[in-house]
Amino acid sequence: MAVQKSRKSRSKRDMRRSHHAVQNATVSEDPSTGTRHLRHHIASDGFYRGRQVYEPKLPKPEEVTETDG
Repeated sequence: MAVQKSRKSRSKRDMRRSHHAVQNATVSEDPSTGTRHLRHHIASDGFYRGRQVYEPKLPKPEEVTETDG
């Protein structure tokens, strides 16, 4: 079995990994609604692969407070 003679330096290791740069996330478009989402994830409107998987929660309405004055 081969054993390396000396340890690789940080420079050599990082040069080898230079092409491992972060790429943009792959985004899909839902066929029925047209919303964009990450691959294999549910869109924010609750659709996945053209059908509604769940009903998203609506944001709470802001309470209006009346001030005397």
